[in-house]
Amino acid sequence: MTQSGSNTPLQPKVLVVEDEDAQREVLCYNLASEGFAVVTAEDGEKALELVEDEGPDLILLDWMIPKISGLEVCRRLKMQAKTRPIPIIMLSARAEEVDRVRGLETGADDYMVKPYSIVELMARVRSQFRRSRPVLVGSVIEFGNITLDPEAYRVYVEGKAVHLGPTEFRLLATFMERPGRVFSREQLLDRVWGREVLIDTRTVDVHVGRLRRAILQTRGDYPLRTVRGAGYALG
Repeated sequence: MTQSGSNTPLQPKVLVVEDEDAQREVLCYNLASEGFAVVTAEDGEKALELVEDEGPDLILLDWMIPKISGLEVCRRLKMQAKTRPIPIIMLSARAEEVDRVRGLETGADDYMVKPYSIVELMARVRSQFRRSRPVLVGSVIEFGNITLDPEAYRVYVEGKAVHLGPTEFRLLATFMERPGRVFSREQLLDRVWGREVLIDTRTVDVHVGRLRRAILQTRGDYPLRTVRGAGYALG
């Protein structure tokens, strides 16, 4: 279930997979206090469903959960190209080195032993976001002569400010986080508009065109390329 109220495509979404009520509530409270949207699952089956339905940006995954273990959930997600990039922090009472190694080798991006410091866990969450989705934690990112500042909501091209609408801003942020990656129109709809919004994929082409025109006002070339039959990519 979704714990936070208003969620925008640029608000980081964290899936908490934890079957202990008290632990889950503590995690939800602290994540919400940090400004994250939170979705929760109590077992492995529900976790896999929510990954498909909600498209979280990061997963806090307990190892010992009902139905499907956290280790198996991690393995399945890391085997699929669509879900492989989602950072997973595994939480476990298993403190032996062999267990930590097993969790990391299964694909977990980080591993924390219970009982853990909630302050340290939040720091590790932010660290994962800085690597995987820097825009979501307010980090300024650059590509070539383009600079995007998510906190100030400003874009500069060759040092000159460029005015972008909210949708074009989110589009550019998505491309700049993953230079070289080809995004299909469906993937861009999920990232920029959100999964709950039902609009035609041709809408993506309209907004990419607006983004192109805005950038071209400041520089002579445009680094966003169309990949025929596939989508768009930056660089």
